Amino acid sequence: MSNIPVTVDRAGLWDAEALSDVAAATFPLACPPGSSPDDIEIFIADALSGERFGEYLSDPARIVLKAIAGDDIVGYAMLVAGASADPAMADAVDLHTGVEISKMYVLPGHHGTGVSTALMRTALDRAREDSHPGVWLGVNQKNARAQRFYAKYGFTTVGTRTFTIGTQLHHDYVMRLVF
Repeated sequence: MSNIPVTVDRAGLWDAEALSDVAAATFPLACPPGSSPDDIEIFIADALSGERFGEYLSDPARIVLKAIAGDDIVGYAMLVAGASADPAMADAVDLHTGVEISKMYVLPGHHGTGVSTALMRTALDRAREDSHPGVWLGVNQKNARAQRFYAKYGFTTVGTRTFTIGTQLHHDYVMRLVF
């Protein structure tokens, strides 16, 4: 476990490959039980490649935050502004100008060291600074640890959604925090 101080800053295009490496290392740890290695690999290739991070970092509706310890990126969060494209999701969240915390992951050697807290605080501060009325996110229904973390910040469950990993459908809770 690391005790190196953590800084959270906005990521740039030059961070795309490093973010992809962190994503590839962390995403499998947060996958629901029963997720197949092949499906996880498909998701990582499709959604978490260096090329995809380049697209995310170039998208004006997205902000990617990186957590840095020493010289290394040890975690990241992705914020996506605007209402969900899914009408049922948009109704459940009821934050038509809100922000989705689309991704928030920390390398295992940095769990319990304050990295996720620093990322969450920065994400919430950024959403408030940009005058959004709140934030929302999806979390797998079997990920009790993450649900407890979000509840500490005041998130409440407002609905459900399905999330596809490769060929498998999984079920998430949709959690919201109104400022």
